[in-house]
Amino acid sequence: MKHMNSEVKEERTSNKKRIDLFLVPIVLIAAFLNLFKIWTDEYANAYYTAAVKSMLQSFHNFFYASFDPGGYVTIDKPPVVFWIQTISAKIFGFYGWSVILPQALAGIGSVLLLYVLVKRTFGVWAGRFAALAMALTPIVPAVSRTNNIDSMLVFTLLVATWMLFRAVRTAKFGWVLAAFAMIGVAFNMKMLQAYMVLPAFYVFYVVATKITWKKKIAFLTTATALMLAVSVSWAVVVDSTSADKRPYMGSSQTNSVLELAFGYNGINRLTGNTSVTGSGHKQPAQTEQQTASSETKQTSNSSADSSQSSNQRKSSSSQKMQAPGGGNQNGMFNTGNPGPFRLFQKGLSDQISWLLPFVIFSIVGLFAGVKFKGPYTTKQKESLFWLAWLLPVAVFFSIAGFFHQYYLIMLAPPIAAFAGAGAVALWSVYKQHNGWKSWLLPGGILTTAALQVYIMSPYVSSIGVAPIAGVGALGVILALVLAVRKQRKNSLTNYLGAAAMVVLLAMPAYWAMTPIIYGGNSMLPSAGPDSSSGMGGPPSTATNSKQSGFNGMQPPGSSSGNSSSNNQMQPPSGSSNGGQMPGGSSNNGQMQPPSGSSNNSQMPNSSSSKSSSSKRKSGGMNAEVNQKLLNYLTKNNTGEKYLFATTDSTSAAPYIIKTGKPVMAMGGFSGSDPILTVSKLKAMIKKGEVKYFYLSGMGKGGQSDVITWIKDNSKEIPSSKWQSTSSSAQQGPSGNGTLYEITLK
Repeated sequence: MKHMNSEVKEERTSNKKRIDLFLVPIVLIAAFLNLFKIWTDEYANAYYTAAVKSMLQSFHNFFYASFDPGGYVTIDKPPVVFWIQTISAKIFGFYGWSVILPQALAGIGSVLLLYVLVKRTFGVWAGRFAALAMALTPIVPAVSRTNNIDSMLVFTLLVATWMLFRAVRTAKFGWVLAAFAMIGVAFNMKMLQAYMVLPAFYVFYVVATKITWKKKIAFLTTATALMLAVSVSWAVVVDSTSADKRPYMGSSQTNSVLELAFGYNGINRLTGNTSVTGSGHKQPAQTEQQTASSETKQTSNSSADSSQSSNQRKSSSSQKMQAPGGGNQNGMFNTGNPGPFRLFQKGLSDQISWLLPFVIFSIVGLFAGVKFKGPYTTKQKESLFWLAWLLPVAVFFSIAGFFHQYYLIMLAPPIAAFAGAGAVALWSVYKQHNGWKSWLLPGGILTTAALQVYIMSPYVSSIGVAPIAGVGALGVILALVLAVRKQRKNSLTNYLGAAAMVVLLAMPAYWAMTPIIYGGNSMLPSAGPDSSSGMGGPPSTATNSKQSGFNGMQPPGSSSGNSSSNNQMQPPSGSSNGGQMPGGSSNNGQMQPPSGSSNNSQMPNSSSSKSSSSKRKSGGMNAEVNQKLLNYLTKNNTGEKYLFATTDSTSAAPYIIKTGKPVMAMGGFSGSDPILTVSKLKAMIKKGEVKYFYLSGMGKGGQSDVITWIKDNSKEIPSSKWQSTSSSAQQGPSGNGTLYEITLK
């Protein structure tokens, strides 16, 4: 106990010291990568931005995280992050940057927290290098620059980690409860993904605390019970509320939060079984072929050379016909094929794996000579914590069937921690000439440089040969020089070690800047020279920041250049992709410019006529509004609650953002949620709640009967009254939709 008290006093003393001047530029780098130009993202992820717009309008919408102002359906995630975004929008005004700001600040906060966590045990230089590695991990700023959840989730889990470490140092049970309660809060951000760190928390507490096993079990049981209570608190309230008094739980099949947590947002991510969930409804092969055909036409009009475009079209087409993660190197959502080396495959490696070989060598160095039965040093205990975080999460992403590239941010903290702690540890054993362990530093540098060359090689047409050759040559040279200078102790050797670290971080730093350089995609964030396409894979044709439409789809009512001659049925807007989810895109991830660029598409509070050309509408959905359709619907509204109804959230989101009026996404995010029945729709029409329906396809899942009934019992509105004929309209696979009117007595 005396030892623990002295540690606490030491911590308090260190906290009184002046600010670490080396940390300042690291924080500034993180701030630049996370904040610069977020004000150009006008819609962010439109699905979530529309929810914030709705949540601003009433406490009912705020509490349930309703997607639409009418409280018809929720978004597919718990509300905590969106509560924070709504508060930010309330304070700063409703803008794209104001809903992104909390995540950007969380990204910066994660860098600071990692510095604090690593520095205390492994030393100040370990903390600095860990913080820098976290800041420069490409997927970290790519996600933090959006209104997706993951950056805030990681920050919350790092807060929980700080609480756990403090619980062990102070031997105070209250901090244990606080740490596990914080994981419960994280559950209410992204459900089961928050529990991925639990092995680390359990292992560390058992190994690091010097109390009896009886107390360990009692304390962990109590803390776990509290965590579970916090986790399900919102779910119990929602599921206990009568279904007619709250929105439908989006992307669930039984209108249940718990089913959403353990199904769509849980087990289905591991199994890849998306055929029974809201946004993963399988589509007919014919529809997939039609979608691929339309995308082929779009790709052929790009500025890329014909051979490259042909290869991309073949890759895209074959990828659409594959099972999750199977048969194609890019796999589902460009996440590679399941297997032990998945994190080294293209599409994932350039997002997170730049330092993985160095981390592996660091783990060997940190655990060398450790006996299973102990005793363990504080460094070894905390290294065990980061290892118990790293391994289960890495295994999940190596075998999971359904996830997106930006989920990989979950691996960033342990990788950065090991990079920082390992750099100092490997340098120490290198300088001591400690047998075989002295070879770990040059070995780690050499293998890491080799992996980075492999990661960059598919991008030679975008970044050139020079950086690839430079990293490879410098890595080899520095590793070899360090190997032959092992017996020499002078300042030159120190400079060589520092130079090696700079070389290993150079290309991750460039990759982390690509969302700023090339433009990002807020719906499917990734880093790389094609970051605006949301792919993170080999270079595509979409390298302009304005290429951000959802799979080339158009605003409801916009005219397609060849739609008149291509009179075929298309999937509903937003649902052309089997296995798609919010924050997702089509399987090939190609993002196309939305049609038109008029001021009509500006978010409320946009200030100037130049906004349409200077701001990115990178919502990844139909982040445009057809003003002629909006004018027609507004003029002919006779008191109906909903401006119009449509199949899914893709068509609805821009109109919610633009007007703040209720728009009904009848089938939730992707159009396949079994929310609406014919009898329920009839009742709504008779009550005067809705009379206009915009349909752009055949409907999905439980909606097919509803869509058929609408078509059989409605009056089609002539397209000349509401359809835009702008010549700038972008071709898209969804073609032209149809506007219907139904009035029942």
